[in-house]
Amino acid sequence: MTTIGRSIRVKGHIEGDENLVIDGRVEGRVMLEEHHVTIGPNGYVRGEVAAKLISVVGTVVGNVVASERIDVQNAGVIDGDLSAPRLVVAKGAVINGSVAMKDRAAVASVRELEVGPSSRPPAPSPL
Repeated sequence: MTTIGRSIRVKGHIEGDENLVIDGRVEGRVMLEEHHVTIGPNGYVRGEVAAKLISVVGTVVGNVVASERIDVQNAGVIDGDLSAPRLVVAKGAVINGSVAMKDRAAVASVRELEVGPSSRPPAPSPL
């Protein structure tokens, strides 16, 4: 695991093959598609973040894309669009953007468990 500390500022594209904690300032794309990226409480990212799992405690200004899950803690702020099969948002978190859930079948089955089978017919699949 690598940590970008509070006093560190990075401008440019970050990619690699290990987990990353950002507690400093990053301006640029963060691409760790097979790993976990944590934006710590002092962390600020201005740019796209793409990873397997993304935890936001600080601030992201840009789109956030996760192949497994995005977790936004109570102090977390995202000003951009989110895309992931699972999303966890704590009370107090702020999200300004759209949310796209990639795995629609999983979302539909969870929704049925919570509210019961829908009386509406299923939406037609896009061509």
